[in-house]
Amino acid sequence: MNAHAFNCITSLAPTVARVMGFEAPRTAGAPNRALLDLAGRALNDRFADRALLYNPDAIAHYLFARHTDDFLPVLRHAPLALPMQSVMPSVTPVCFASMYTGALPEVHGIRSYAKPVLTADTLFDAALRSGLRPAIVSTAGDSISKIFLERAMDYFIFDTVQEVNEKAAQLIEEDEHDILVVYNGDYDATMHRFSPESEEALGALRSNITAFDSLCARAYECWTAHDALVAFAPDHGCHPIDGGLGSHGLDMPEDMLIPHFYGFLPRR
Repeated sequence: MNAHAFNCITSLAPTVARVMGFEAPRTAGAPNRALLDLAGRALNDRFADRALLYNPDAIAHYLFARHTDDFLPVLRHAPLALPMQSVMPSVTPVCFASMYTGALPEVHGIRSYAKPVLTADTLFDAALRSGLRPAIVSTAGDSISKIFLERAMDYFIFDTVQEVNEKAAQLIEEDEHDILVVYNGDYDATMHRFSPESEEALGALRSNITAFDSLCARAYECWTAHDALVAFAPDHGCHPIDGGLGSHGLDMPEDMLIPHFYGFLPRR
């Protein structure tokens, strides 16, 4: 695997655990020092007690580089923008398994486009051991809705992205979960049918950005008694192929270099 960025998506799980004050998944690697530094300054060294982890699919770093103004609503809530290294193969179940175990594919066991239930230790298992309440909100059949099943946590699985985002907003208002993972796969689906920077795909990207903006605004309104981490964290990138379509899965910058955005909503 070529080096495309200093930080890897495997840093998400151990960093979230550290920021929230519980032990990382058992096979997780090192946390992200830039995010730990931001957390210490933003929260005055308190632990966060809420996390909104928004996972759009297939958002490549070059999209941020070429369409930066479109990302301004993300940066308002999550101003720490980090280039991140994905994992190989750069396909959705492999990448999200690495993101939420904190481990490389050869450790967690998903090494191809397959969606078995992970037996490896995850951020969700670590949170549950600490008495926290995580939840996943996703569309049916997608990787996040399948590979993290069979845990004593809440799953909210819907047919459409709109239903997912509406439920996520409701869960933020109800304020009963400590970690809320929200998956939107509409950019990935659209860029596979068209090209990554087609009008249709960029429209889906902007919809993802609008969804994150809306969910963060809801968290700001409803989580006033909490210190919250918010993240816009895709899994891999994408590249154009013949026929005006998009794809991913290769060890190339377009697929492997992605942007992650992090921020904090301190209690007030």
